[in-house]
Amino acid sequence: MKPKELAAALDSVPHWNIEGDEITRSYECGSFREAVELVAKVADLAEAQNHHPHITINYRKVTLRLTTHSEGGLTKKDFLLAIACDRAAA
Repeated sequence: MKPKELAAALDSVPHWNIEGDEITRSYECGSFREAVELVAKVADLAEAQNHHPHITINYRKVTLRLTTHSEGGLTKKDFLLAIACDRAAA
């Protein structure tokens, strides 16, 4: 993505941050069970979009990292999945 495209895309996911060639976000869930349920929702979204994040669960905290490996960095796919993940977590 070009810098202007990247800035506009990042505006669409205000709780996400750029770290290198990835966008990242952590969600604090109410319990470990809720964290696992969020991961299951994200897994369904990832399968539907054929775009899979790196996922870390640390008790009640779920961290997602998105990048498009086949393109060597961030693409619209990452931001579309980030938006869908935010909706699933709401």
